[in-house]
Amino acid sequence: MMTTHEIIVSKELSISEKQVHTTMSLLDEGATVPFIARYRKELTGSLDEVQITAIRDRMQQLRELDKRKEAVLKSIGDQGKLTPELELQVKTAETMSALEDIYLPFKPKRKTRASVAREKGLQGLADQLLNQEKMDVEALAETFINADLSVNSSEEALAGARDIIAEQIAEDANVRAHARKTILNKGQFVSRVVPGKEEAALKYKDYFEWSENLKDAPSHRVLAMRRGEKEELLYLDIDVAEGEVLPGIEKQYIKGSNAASDQVSLALQDSYKRLLKPSMETEVRVLTRQKADEEAIKVFADNVRQLLLAAPLGQKRLLAIDPGFRTGCKTVVLDAQGNLLENTAIFPHNGAGGAAEAERIVRNLVDTYAIEAIAIGNGTAGRETEDFVRKLNLPKATIVMVNESGASIYSASPVAREEFPDHDVTVRGAVSIGRRLMDPLAELVKIDPKSIGVGQYQHDVDQNKLQSALDDTVMSCVNSVGVELNTASKQILSYISGLGPALAQQIVNYRKENGPFSSRRELKKVPRLGDKAFEQAAGFLRIRNAEHPLDSSAVHPERYALVEKMAKDLGVSIQELMKDEQVRKQVDLKKYISEEVGLPTLNDILLELAKPGLDPRDKFEAFSFTEGVNAIGDLKVGMKLPGIVTNITNFGAFVDIGVHQDGLVHLSQLANHYVSDPHEVVKVQQQVMVTVTEIDEKRNRIGLTMKTEEKAPRKHADKRADRRQEKAPETDMAAKLAALASKFK
Repeated sequence: MMTTHEIIVSKELSISEKQVHTTMSLLDEGATVPFIARYRKELTGSLDEVQITAIRDRMQQLRELDKRKEAVLKSIGDQGKLTPELELQVKTAETMSALEDIYLPFKPKRKTRASVAREKGLQGLADQLLNQEKMDVEALAETFINADLSVNSSEEALAGARDIIAEQIAEDANVRAHARKTILNKGQFVSRVVPGKEEAALKYKDYFEWSENLKDAPSHRVLAMRRGEKEELLYLDIDVAEGEVLPGIEKQYIKGSNAASDQVSLALQDSYKRLLKPSMETEVRVLTRQKADEEAIKVFADNVRQLLLAAPLGQKRLLAIDPGFRTGCKTVVLDAQGNLLENTAIFPHNGAGGAAEAERIVRNLVDTYAIEAIAIGNGTAGRETEDFVRKLNLPKATIVMVNESGASIYSASPVAREEFPDHDVTVRGAVSIGRRLMDPLAELVKIDPKSIGVGQYQHDVDQNKLQSALDDTVMSCVNSVGVELNTASKQILSYISGLGPALAQQIVNYRKENGPFSSRRELKKVPRLGDKAFEQAAGFLRIRNAEHPLDSSAVHPERYALVEKMAKDLGVSIQELMKDEQVRKQVDLKKYISEEVGLPTLNDILLELAKPGLDPRDKFEAFSFTEGVNAIGDLKVGMKLPGIVTNITNFGAFVDIGVHQDGLVHLSQLANHYVSDPHEVVKVQQQVMVTVTEIDEKRNRIGLTMKTEEKAPRKHADKRADRRQEKAPETDMAAKLAALASKFK
């Protein structure tokens, strides 16, 4: 039966109610997002991972709203104030903000000026003033004088009544909704430097005297200002003119023009300045931070996905070098499976003698182990080491600079100590550099994604939400590629659908005790790996040279019988069906449609039979920086250089051009046309051509452009688009903030 929440999610995401219901049923039964997207297409109508994740996350928010409603109803009920009308209001509240506004007058709170006034018996005076009938206000107030209750004058009575009215206005759900909406649409961030801290705050110079509309502020500027505030270098306020907010409240509360109305007006002014404005500012700060966090987390997750899915070199005999000047370059030899065979140190930058000895060692290692590729870390001395190796003219070895971000984190980690207990951190770091060239995904899953250098203010955003998004991203990447069951580390196995760290360790233990798996079916012998885990995981695990030919493919074991029937109907073996395209063309898929299996799955099976276990990642392409350009001092404005995209933010992309300092291609310089999202144009690890536009050696900043010279006269529309690019904010937060306010708060 369809639930109310499923109907809501269906409307919000424009996905049919049946799809939402089926997807949530699968998720509640323990199915993972990758499994549902890949193997349950008939049930979900071929929803992809993004849609399934959106359903999951929105349903979780609505379920949390339900839990909060239960707590609110219990609290109000315990106070003896729950009426049928109030209960209906709570149960039908559609958002967290609406619910909290309803609950606010009943929320237990510390003693307030209004609560003190009520204790003095002034609620009646406040109620009569709110009616705003013509009356002698002073005379009425005198009737509430009570020395025993510390009400000693009519003015004290009126002041207490105004306090009650002020709190009532500030806690009015309609007033709060109006104020919230107005501040989000009309408010501004106002940032200024803390006096006397100008020198320490130079990195925030752009925000020394800065104001910007809340609805237009892009996430990177919101996070930058918040960080400056946290470091006590900036003052950050949210400002909105009273004239924008008060008229809407006055329409609700000022009913006439008399002495009572004057008292209500005074209370309203006090309510806004003392209670409502500070409360709304706090709430709006939370909303804008949540929106900025959401955008930054999405950028980070997208970057991590691209980095994890970067093209692998594959299984090659490899020499990996972790460069250094004074301490030398740690050098390791890895076999085609990534196993450490030998390690040493070379000193190519310590004079002629050191260079000569380094050359001898490298040539000997290359010859002895028939090295096919050389991986060189891009850190300190990276370009100099690359130049040294290239000048050795080793024709059979591909030389590649490797981004070593996070290698030092890995080398000191428990994972690295477990893998290489007899080697120090320098050896482990060099191994990591080599392995990430062979297979970035397999190696980078061993490192906390926050340590691999592709984020934007990742340490400032909500860490729980960031971790959740990154876990989703890594799991998606691992399962989209699949892993070799007999060689995969427990780290990468732990991200396979249905497994997790405990079962991943059990699989590794089983391998050690019993040798390599000969079939997927053997997985069921692993302790504590039950039928559900097998169902979720099996299709993403590959076994080369397995007993069953489909064990090396992404065809799920639950569909083996179907493939066997296809082969039998054509009078061939499964192996022949997989090898012969002409035979596969004879398969009439309509014959195999059933209640459980439809054309989406059947088409997937045929594609997989054609290319079993195909790696979806791009093919590896060798890359080299411009020779002779090794430091920022070697650059000149106008130089055209090859580079590698290392990081993407919502204001542009950072590109490594081989000078130990990434340059920035601003959003407006990514293409000759208007670009709203950098990910539309570039991706992490992409090879690009850039032109140097600005060099600031003192601040270690490099400006780059990817725009190309236009041969034909530009159209007016193109020029207008460029002007919009320069002036328009990087992202429009207006609609998003409003949606966030209504949906999550």
